[in-house]
Amino acid sequence: MKFRQLGSSGLRVSDVGFGTWGLGGTAYGEVDDQVSEATLMAAVERGVNFYDTSDMYGDGHSEELLGKVFHGIRDQLVLATKGGNLPHTGLHMPQDFSVPYLTRALEGSLRRLRTDVVDLYQLHSPVVSELEQHEDVISLLQRWVQEGKIRAYGISVRSPQDGLTAIERYGFPVVQVNFNMMDQRALDSGLLDLAAKKQVGLIARTPLVFGYLTGTLTGEEKMPSTDHRRNWPADQRKRWATSSNLFDFLCQPDRTSVQAALRFCLDHEAISTVIPGMMTPEQVAENTQASEISSLTAAERAEIQTIYQTHEFYDSSAKQRGQQ
Repeated sequence: MKFRQLGSSGLRVSDVGFGTWGLGGTAYGEVDDQVSEATLMAAVERGVNFYDTSDMYGDGHSEELLGKVFHGIRDQLVLATKGGNLPHTGLHMPQDFSVPYLTRALEGSLRRLRTDVVDLYQLHSPVVSELEQHEDVISLLQRWVQEGKIRAYGISVRSPQDGLTAIERYGFPVVQVNFNMMDQRALDSGLLDLAAKKQVGLIARTPLVFGYLTGTLTGEEKMPSTDHRRNWPADQRKRWATSSNLFDFLCQPDRTSVQAALRFCLDHEAISTVIPGMMTPEQVAENTQASEISSLTAAERAEIQTIYQTHEFYDSSAKQRGQQ
């Protein structure tokens, strides 16, 4: 496993991290906690030290799992969580970024994680243009750092444009953003360049497009009620699934489609860590290998760019239709 600095935060993180949304049991179907615990320990054994969670993942269940499994090795790991989202279903996210609510949220996360300090605390997908209504939030985050409740703070943004605003207007030192072969807006918008210039840590989420870049989904799966992908219109799920075939040329005897997708993210030096979701020890073994394999070739990167520029992977009305 290789490691990178998370911007200027002072945190050193494995370049392949672990996104724990699925372990909460309300994102990708029900889970077996024993399997989840084995998966987390397999990740530790493979050198993963960065774990990204939220108080909304399974209404805190993901945090509780991390607290239980990692209690004895807490000092070896970098634990990141988020706050500000309220309980919800579907794609609409009610939120509260007031100081009283976030204060309670952090206390709850610390309790569930069984720790005295969160390494990275992130605002969970706020409407960045509305942060001016909560101008005391940045001061709150900075005070938590001074008080030793958190080691660093950041923001998980809805869009790369929000990421630019979060850095330029509010000075966030860590930004989490969507980035993958089907969604390169973070690159097109200049966010990666700005992050590198400002020494901002970038966390790449959805590197496998909710599993559709694994090449194992058809888009016609019957999702359980606890799978968030049901919220997306059927035609959008089908589009993601069929589009993954465009990247089959990246598969090699010693490199799977999953590893190629993760490698694509890691080959951009501005990315500090990529956080695929992993549900089994076998997925951990496959995902973490991406840290060790060779970079994609210049020809492969050029082909990926051509595919991205000549195809539409996302229907801009999909999220709105999914909320109806």
